[in-house]
Amino acid sequence: MLYSSILKPVFFQMDPEKAHHLVIDGLHTAGRVPGMNNMLHAMYGVSDSPELAVDLFGIHFPHPVGLAAGLDKNGVAADGFSSIGFGFAEVGTVTPKGQPGNELPRLFRLPSDEALINRMGFNNEGAEAMARQLSQRKINRIPIAVNVGKNKATPNERAHEDYRSCIQVLYPYGDFFVVNISSPNTPDLRALQHGDELRTLLGEVLEEIGLQASKLGSKAKPVLVKIAPDMTDEQLELTVSTIKDSGVAGIIASNTTISREGLKHPNAKETGGLSGAPLRERSTEVVRAVYRQTEGKLPIIGSGGIFTADDAYDKIRAGASLVEIYTALIYKGPGVLRELTNGLKERLRKDGYRNISEAVGADHR
Repeated sequence: MLYSSILKPVFFQMDPEKAHHLVIDGLHTAGRVPGMNNMLHAMYGVSDSPELAVDLFGIHFPHPVGLAAGLDKNGVAADGFSSIGFGFAEVGTVTPKGQPGNELPRLFRLPSDEALINRMGFNNEGAEAMARQLSQRKINRIPIAVNVGKNKATPNERAHEDYRSCIQVLYPYGDFFVVNISSPNTPDLRALQHGDELRTLLGEVLEEIGLQASKLGSKAKPVLVKIAPDMTDEQLELTVSTIKDSGVAGIIASNTTISREGLKHPNAKETGGLSGAPLRERSTEVVRAVYRQTEGKLPIIGSGGIFTADDAYDKIRAGASLVEIYTALIYKGPGVLRELTNGLKERLRKDGYRNISEAVGADHR
């Protein structure tokens, strides 16, 4: 009620990016006030439920609903997101050097479509700045993933150097890492999803992960790859085959789309990546295709258009072990996390499953 009746009307009168920064900076500042994170957790936190707990990649997730990358680009609000009910959170996308991103304006709401369009362009303060922020975390309630990318000025043939550089700096602070090769807002980035370029990149990333793990004398942390929803069936099959053969731990399906099919709002004319409800069906199709191709042996995080428990459950039944939201948080506020997790519990009971993991891939059986 607080969000829908008071905060959302205020935020939606503001420029979208200014509202975005206000939320992130607010969570960051709140985390420095003694007791504030506990207050947020009391207001919005999700109670532990054994039926929703997921153990994956050697990591424990209290429930399967996480925050997608892009909201907290610098890792400044990790404690805040840990307190408002998420089961895990991605920070980033981060690049080795800070960069301003694309020109303003670059973030647009499409309320009639329950969508956002962004062409941010990996605006962030750089890997060293994120490391400083994550080193100050006080709350370790949920796993944190670090989403890594390349600087705009770095040519694709040297992209692996940027990904390795991010991992070198941030390895101690992430529970797992996500290789972002699918944003539509960095020129030629999506070319890294295919063929030899993808194979080389993932080989370099996994080598760096292994080197960092050996320095710490620990097991290598998991690496996932985030893919685009706009590939043809043939391209998707080839990309998934390369990812599967690389030895990474999983796939995130999917990033934002460049499609504008079915949109009503005037902002549909803006360039950039579209997220939200219009992406729901396509991202679920991609989850289903990846699960089928990998025979359910490569874990999937489903992302795109999740607003309701049914949306989340559809992706889980299609093959996702975990799911992520972003746009739903903007439109519905932090209360959406209790709505989603309570709804998932109801659907598990209805279908006779004891744990959410039993429902993963149910549509294929």
